[in-house]
Amino acid sequence: MTIPRQLPNAITIVRILCAPVFVWMLLADGGQDGALRWWAAVLFIVAIATDGIDGYLARRHDIVSDLGKLLDPIADKVLTGAAFVCLSVLGELDWWITVLVLVRELGITVHRLVVATDHVVAAAWMGKLKTVAQAVALSLALLPLWTVVGEWIHVVNAVAMTIAVLLTVASGIDYVVTALCSRASRRA
Repeated sequence: MTIPRQLPNAITIVRILCAPVFVWMLLADGGQDGALRWWAAVLFIVAIATDGIDGYLARRHDIVSDLGKLLDPIADKVLTGAAFVCLSVLGELDWWITVLVLVRELGITVHRLVVATDHVVAAAWMGKLKTVAQAVALSLALLPLWTVVGEWIHVVNAVAMTIAVLLTVASGIDYVVTALCSRASRRA
């Protein structure tokens, strides 16, 4: 089966466009534990899950593009960044966590855009692992599971978020070290 060459990038763009809808759904009723909260969480989970789908389609059908390599991590950052900010706005996540994550994400995105004229920097394995950890932690934080299973779920959420934050920092360090080594080898 042949798929249109633009399909993976179109999926990525839809993921970006889901972010404002997600933000509205989550904040419209002040983050209450009602239907909008559940639907916002479901939208986030479906949108972030498309990250694997677009990449799989591009690799499987040999239609990986430089645009896709550039847009895909940006789409992840837009969606996860929106979730981090919204959770902090709602008072459910400390702002220092959101600021730490956003500084790492924005710094790497700016670097990718600056070097894009020279070469495209694809996501490394640690960055992909970080994205999965953030997706899981944010999904757990967004779903009002405490209304179903009880308050103990907050411990699970805290552990998941801690893992996501640690991987965010570690992958940021890995990215910087790799970029510096790559730059040094290109100069040599």
